[in-house]
Amino acid sequence: MFAVFSLIFGAISSIFYFLNTIFWLIPILIFSFLKLIPIQIWQTFMSYLLDGCATMWISVNTLNQNLFSRTKFEVTGLEGVSTKDWYLVISNHRSWVDILVLQRVFNRKIPFLKFFLKKELIWVPFLGLAWWALDFPFMHRYSKALIAKRPDLKGKDLENTRKACEKFKHKPVSIMNFVEGTRLTPEKHKRQSGQFQHLLKPKAGGIAFVLGAMGEQLHKLLDVTIHYPDGTPSYWDFVSGKVRRIQVQVKIQSVADIINSDVYSSEYFDDPRQRVKFQRWLTDLWLEKDKDLQTLSSNKAPDA
Repeated sequence: MFAVFSLIFGAISSIFYFLNTIFWLIPILIFSFLKLIPIQIWQTFMSYLLDGCATMWISVNTLNQNLFSRTKFEVTGLEGVSTKDWYLVISNHRSWVDILVLQRVFNRKIPFLKFFLKKELIWVPFLGLAWWALDFPFMHRYSKALIAKRPDLKGKDLENTRKACEKFKHKPVSIMNFVEGTRLTPEKHKRQSGQFQHLLKPKAGGIAFVLGAMGEQLHKLLDVTIHYPDGTPSYWDFVSGKVRRIQVQVKIQSVADIINSDVYSSEYFDDPRQRVKFQRWLTDLWLEKDKDLQTLSSNKAPDA
């Protein structure tokens, strides 16, 4: 009987996700075209309006989850966060459900989450325009081979991205980065060394790029740990009500403390010693996260 209800709830919930996405995508695309009008105060106004649409999209998704999934969210560490601050958010990555979890946990608590995207993605029909209008930063990255041929391009990628992020000086933002670079699977975990029990190796390059482009604008680092006590869920598991609990821990650090310490330096991309030092700091952060996940895994789930 539960399987039948699960199938029905999952189907209805998926339809609601689809309809909600279409409902908000239409005004987002309309406002995106209107934002092309090159008047600064107008574009700023449209940015807030577009973020408002995205926030409402998440809010309706949350209502959908409450109606059909009945998942219990256990969240700690959100004390002191604000929609008026600038954040760099990092997290472990187990499932596509992670994105829905992060959107729900942080919705209306910090600025709308944005991802750094490759500049080529701006040409994706409709979505590229929507990402631009929602102020997703586009990265300008040059390969080592190209820089070797054209030394004048050295540092230009960071400079171009920094200019693109100048809009965030007066508009709070949350930049999201999955530092493992991909979702954890048993196969990927097996290919790596046994340094981490519940995680993949973190990659420092993405965070370093964000800090290099926006370090002076960002206020806090939110280090997020997502744990699924019932095992890593699929999207269908989540929408059909099979996920009973999700645990989310948030730890807050000052970005200024990271930049002003010897952990990170603006010479990261030019000095191998700085890259090693920053990678070591991130690895230590991940080792602590691995311990937290082990503790969460060891705790007995409450009786249903």
